[in-house]
Amino acid sequence: MAVAIRIHSTGAPDVMQMEEVHLSSPGPGEVLLAQTAIGVNPLDVSQRKGAVAIALPSGLGLEGAATVTAVGAGVQGLHVGDRVGYATGPLGAYASARLFPAERLVKLPDALGDDAAAAVLFKGITAQYLLKATGQVGQGSRVLIYGAAGALGQLMCAWAQHLGAHVLGVVSKAASVERARAAGCDEVFVFDAQTLAAQVAQATQGQKVDVVYDSIGKATFLTSLDCLRPRGLMVSLGATSGLPPAIEVGTLNAKGSLFLTRPSLAAHTATAEEYQSRAHDVLSAVSNGILTPRIWKSYALAEAAQAHTDLEQGRSQGAIVLKP
Repeated sequence: MAVAIRIHSTGAPDVMQMEEVHLSSPGPGEVLLAQTAIGVNPLDVSQRKGAVAIALPSGLGLEGAATVTAVGAGVQGLHVGDRVGYATGPLGAYASARLFPAERLVKLPDALGDDAAAAVLFKGITAQYLLKATGQVGQGSRVLIYGAAGALGQLMCAWAQHLGAHVLGVVSKAASVERARAAGCDEVFVFDAQTLAAQVAQATQGQKVDVVYDSIGKATFLTSLDCLRPRGLMVSLGATSGLPPAIEVGTLNAKGSLFLTRPSLAAHTATAEEYQSRAHDVLSAVSNGILTPRIWKSYALAEAAQAHTDLEQGRSQGAIVLKP
């Protein structure tokens, strides 16, 4: 019998309950997975808390690595025993086994372990589309990345540096500065709403940055706008401090004809073809040493509540993985 973490209401970590689940044989286009590692992401926390709405009752989790144990009708290119990973819905990665659409699975290279795959696919695809599609970062770009010492931030900083960007990182505490530098930042600032814009201007000889990647939200949004050059791009990609405030369109004009976007992984992986392309770019970047999966800690699946607590309280220094 398989087990899964499910929630029947939103709230604190203790709303997550381990339940036994019955899995049928895979239907057309599906495979049955025996999960080996599960990635934990801030989006999981937002969904559990109710900040991002999901239909209840529900499973949680969008990222995992697994072994194929059964294949449904019409599935091509996948066989029993294949090692696979995924980084999109349907929800339900927090489980020992699950059914999953075959077209959303990515075969894992032999050199990439299951834990590493579960730690890098979701965050890696997020970094890929943010840098290469949303911001179109390249040689000479100036970027400001919040959470530069976190699991996503470390991947983004490393990839942005590889693309030739001047990378400025923002962290919440002095203890995280060296980790952000090691990830690829040219400059690192401990966030202070009163000084950050001036620090960014000084570090860029008055030019400020082309793109801000702000994963914090309410506490940082207005300061982030002041870090942008005229016609710069504000990418609001998270809300760990709460949703950003509403903004008048005229404010964007007054601050230099700024662009503003709130992108999502779902919109950038809407088709199987686009999803597979981004996933393979991530795996290639790992293979070539551009990205290094960094696992801070592994927890048993039954310890999912503790994993969420540690993530929410800012204790993690890299990716978190659950083990069924």
